[in-house]
Amino acid sequence: MGAPSTLTDRLFRVAVWLKGLDGATQLIAGILLVFLPPAAVSRFAHAIVTRDLLGPPTGVLAGHFEVAVQHFVGGSRTFVIIYLVLHGLIKLGLVIALLRKIVPMYPVAMTALGIFVVFELLRAIQTHSALLPLFALLDVLIIILVLREYRELRRQPS
Repeated sequence: MGAPSTLTDRLFRVAVWLKGLDGATQLIAGILLVFLPPAAVSRFAHAIVTRDLLGPPTGVLAGHFEVAVQHFVGGSRTFVIIYLVLHGLIKLGLVIALLRKIVPMYPVAMTALGIFVVFELLRAIQTHSALLPLFALLDVLIIILVLREYRELRRQPS
């Protein structure tokens, strides 16, 4: 596994490592949410908003954050936990395969990321989330990088 030689190679490696960090963070968050009572999550979210970490407590970002927490506490908890754990595990598995350049896993990775994009966009429409479309856009960019890397690996002699 030599050093990346082109800008695209470096971007691919950075994107995959970021996806791995994202997957690990999601997995840890999902596991933590299993053990945290909804009231603790609500208190934590309220503390973030009232300390102005997201701008004024009555601002747009703070309002979106509060609505997201209310959805979570009000019934989306199971969905969020399952989403985070599964998404994290799948991402970590794919990241390991991509970093090891296991070529047959590249189409699997692109398909999985494509499914995540569709799911994120559908969920964004349902919840009016401002963040999910951004995550979907990042996944599309990563799909493009994975596709480019896959094509390059297939061109190389075995």
